[in-house]
Amino acid sequence: MGELLNRDAIINLVIFALLVAVALGAHLAGDGFTVTLATKAAIFGLAGVGLNLALGYGGLISFGHAAFFGIGGYVTGILASHASSGMPVVTLPFTIMGSNEMLGIWPVAMLAGGVAALAIGALSLRTSGVYFIMVTLAFAQMLYYFAISWSRYGGEDGLSFYVRNTFPGLNTFAPIQYFAICAVLLALALVFTAVVTQSRFGLALQAARQNSQRAVAVGIRPYAIRLTAFVLSGMIVGLAGSLYADLNRFVSPTMLSWHMSGEIMVFVILGGVGRLCGPVAGAAIYILLEHVLGGISDYWQALLGLLLLGIVLFAPGGLIGIVTRRGRHA
Repeated sequence: MGELLNRDAIINLVIFALLVAVALGAHLAGDGFTVTLATKAAIFGLAGVGLNLALGYGGLISFGHAAFFGIGGYVTGILASHASSGMPVVTLPFTIMGSNEMLGIWPVAMLAGGVAALAIGALSLRTSGVYFIMVTLAFAQMLYYFAISWSRYGGEDGLSFYVRNTFPGLNTFAPIQYFAICAVLLALALVFTAVVTQSRFGLALQAARQNSQRAVAVGIRPYAIRLTAFVLSGMIVGLAGSLYADLNRFVSPTMLSWHMSGEIMVFVILGGVGRLCGPVAGAAIYILLEHVLGGISDYWQALLGLLLLGIVLFAPGGLIGIVTRRGRHA
């Protein structure tokens, strides 16, 4: 067991190191575009890490995590646009002004994602199986259509903010410096996930996933455990949405669509469900395929679908499972 854990740890370090090496190498070569691609992979990897906490370790097949991703993005866009205009976000019951400070925006984005996850999870977790999938999807689609009709913040056209938010001591417009911010947050999320999943809470969560009746028999409350994991997952994905909005300096209802939920799930499945760095590997492969195959054909996602089908049928442990020659974690 110790040897297997060490092998997993080495693979996780290699995956993260490769992502950083690609960004640094591109920066030294003066290739800002590739640095931006690596940044996008880090952000999508962070969103996948959040979903993996619920899906991989908790067995919660959510098709609504785009809701938290989009909420994080809209929090960022709204606060940044109000900071630029000088107009308050709200005036009653008290005045809240906008902000262009990342350290001030991130906690709000995570809190908003967590509150949304609490509300959605409290209702959806009373169901299971396909019903849980459909309820989470329904909530995300409700928020998607609300964003389309929210004309104050661009509606279907989305909301642009032309100045990227600031971070103390760094030039966030410099691609490598913004990548560094995203990479550090990704590393912190990975460490947090590793600690949580190896804690008593994480073991209880995995026990509830494997057999909820046995978990109840030993005193574990699956509903409370799963809801906590769902909220933590929503907070991490909300942070990823905030970073993605800042990367593009733009937020739109597409961040809330079911397509985005599907993409985040693809990152997890490609890399390996229940694998710590599986979502990071999956996001990197997805971005690579999008960049390389997208320039060859507009139908590159058909090839991605074949790859995904092959992994589901022949490598249920994902790309990391192929390397370690093991299926998904128990």
